[in-house]
Amino acid sequence: MIYLDANASEPLRPEARAAALAALDLTGNPASVHGAGRAARACLEDARERLAARFGAPAQEVVFTSGATEALAQVIAALGAGRRVIVGATEHPAVFAAAAGAAILPVDGRGVADLAALEALLTRGGPALVALMAANNETGTLQPLAEAAALCHRHGALLLADAAQAAGRVALDCGALGAAAVVVSGHKMGGPAGAGALLLGPGGSALAPLIGGGGQERGRRGGTPGLAAIAGMAAAADAARPGEAMAGWRAEIERAAVAAGAVVIGAGAARLANTTCLGLPGVAAQTQVIALDLAGFAVSAGAACSSGKIARSHVLAAMGCGALAGEAIRVSLPWNATAAAVAAFAEAYGAMAAGSSRRAA
Repeated sequence: MIYLDANASEPLRPEARAAALAALDLTGNPASVHGAGRAARACLEDARERLAARFGAPAQEVVFTSGATEALAQVIAALGAGRRVIVGATEHPAVFAAAAGAAILPVDGRGVADLAALEALLTRGGPALVALMAANNETGTLQPLAEAAALCHRHGALLLADAAQAAGRVALDCGALGAAAVVVSGHKMGGPAGAGALLLGPGGSALAPLIGGGGQERGRRGGTPGLAAIAGMAAAADAARPGEAMAGWRAEIERAAVAAGAVVIGAGAARLANTTCLGLPGVAAQTQVIALDLAGFAVSAGAACSSGKIARSHVLAAMGCGALAGEAIRVSLPWNATAAAVAAFAEAYGAMAAGSSRRAA
């Protein structure tokens, strides 16, 4: 099996595996004051400092969570209280679940947020919380976060930036961005699943907990931390860097796909170099995913958060893709992708598309 579904979860990096295994050997609870507890605490704080340094945030403003979904829910519940919530139309389902009734910020046909519409929304009513992802999980489209942050600052609004897909793949400097909260996820960077982090900025420091408990994380998230997953996340963040070959490999896949009759969704926008969304008119996404799986390639359709179900993509629908919203797959290259794997997939995609066309005829 050739794995090309990195946006669902990156393969575990060796640096993350080593860090997680070392943390598993620590018996103590980081809240304990004896020697074993102090050793665990040192591991936890080392991970905090490494994550802070990697993404330009103060270490004391890094809050560990179980993952990005929890982190997003906490910020929306805490910082959205008493504020209007504005959510990008192509945000992750976790944001919509936590922000029921929010105003929707439209996107254009490339999936890029409409900043004029954002300013209009910010001008009406009282203070707002704006949730906008740095990079879309389905199309790879990069949002103009710096411009959105400037608009938010001008209108007294807070910005929540979901950087789960962007962290480690594009430059991310929380201090320069000035968002109230930035969310990152361990397994999206090549760490173990089960750890995420909130990187808090202006307006986010006094974050109320979503989970109460023993006062962990400076009273902002209760519960004993998952030390192994957290240590692995920090090591993965250190190791994750934009792959120089990724954009060329993506272009190779897209050339083959277009030649086979596909449409590249989001083309023309700045995108993650590892991500392409390919629509094949007349062929259901599920049919494509299954055919490619049988050919030995793991790809996906939409977000990998729907209990294995493949449904019409809300992201592509918001982009005005029409029927293609149910006929597109996502190919996301992992950190350990190879030129040979890319070439093999390009050939397999062409064969799948040709076979689907023959069956449809």
